[in-house]
Amino acid sequence: MLTRRTLIAAACALPFVRPARADAGPSLVAAARAQIGVTTIYDPAYAQLAYPMGDVPRERGVCCDVVIRALRDALNADLQQLVHEDMRAHFGKYPGLWGLTSTDRNIDHRRVPNLRRYFERRGMDLAAGSDVLPGDFVTMTVPPNLPHIAVVSDVAGASGLPAIIHNIGSGAREEDRLGAFPRTGHYRWAG
Repeated sequence: MLTRRTLIAAACALPFVRPARADAGPSLVAAARAQIGVTTIYDPAYAQLAYPMGDVPRERGVCCDVVIRALRDALNADLQQLVHEDMRAHFGKYPGLWGLTSTDRNIDHRRVPNLRRYFERRGMDLAAGSDVLPGDFVTMTVPPNLPHIAVVSDVAGASGLPAIIHNIGSGAREEDRLGAFPRTGHYRWAG
């Protein structure tokens, strides 16, 4: 027979898992899809941004901007501010790939390795092989070694896999490319 004490002890032994927001997936997909035809240019140029809620002009951007804008438009979540504040408090926990000695609120949130680390630090990473759901974020490596991020769509491609919404070089697009590149991460917003 299970006693109250046994149940409490068992519950305390379980790792804390942040629950996913049930409503986030469809909203994120809709907000990412709304960028198609608007963001028509791939432009990785450094730009001075307002803070918080800064953005490059909507007609341009990179893969990270699809995710950043989807979160802003769907959930009013500002990755620019969230990543900047976490990096400022825990700079050494973020990738040192760019040789920087401090944060840069204009670009830090627009770099896939930084988004991956932020999502991991916030417990949003999912185990390899987990089912992808609409609104999830997936990271990949595009040959030869370019980090990439996309929003998982709510429609399946011809491959049978979910399509992804991303900007891989010619603006925001919804494409059947989830299996096209080696996957490096899988995340579900729980902000």
